Amino acid sequence: METYAAAEKWEAALDIAPALMQLDPEDPLGWVHRSYALHELKRTAKARDNLLRVVDNFPIKATLRCNLPCYESQLGRLEQAKQWLERAFKLGDAKKMKPAALDDPDLEPLWKGLGST
Repeated sequence: METYAAAEKWEAALDIAPALMQLDPEDPLGWVHRSYALHELKRTAKARDNLLRVVDNFPIKATLRCNLPCYESQLGRLEQAKQWLERAFKLGDAKKMKPAALDDPDLEPLWKGLGST
């Protein structure tokens, strides 16, 4: 998967993601990779919907909650993006996650308020 992502072969990455999801259904990375490929293919709403369907299946995983604010932000849904980002910070290491969020261009619409989140 990483090879296709590094080569920006998003269609191939999208084709492989379901196999990852089947191989290890307890790991959210297959879903995350699938959504990221969809997002890179300019299908951001579908990427978001893909994760929203399964986010509750992984209640202690910050990874999905880190990607959802990116997609919500890019879709202009800033309040939802803030809520997902706050949830990610609570589950993960906020001290490490905030600088990463400030470096993620998908979250640029939220950068101004990240210092207070």
